[in-house]
Amino acid sequence: MVAKKYQNPEGGLNAAGRAHFKKTEGSNLKAPVSKGKNPRRVSFAARFGGMAGPLKDSKGRPTRLKKALSKWGFGSKEAARKFAANNKKKKSIIG
Repeated sequence: MVAKKYQNPEGGLNAAGRAHFKKTEGSNLKAPVSKGKNPRRVSFAARFGGMAGPLKDSKGRPTRLKKALSKWGFGSKEAARKFAANNKKKKSIIG
């Protein structure tokens, strides 16, 4: 679980959260890409389109999953799955 001070209320991590992660884990996280066919966005859509869990909690508020999808420009898991399926690079068979 990530501390609240590192979470962007609209979804994902804020700049401080990405800096903290880099300091503690050594990874260089980048900000979300909300439009276009960027390979990072396609990869995100493929991963998060298949995630388990609801998009709203018991009180009707959006979950972190819904917020992350929104931050990357997707309204639902289905939209993310469809985007990923349409934009994944096809593997060529060399033989």
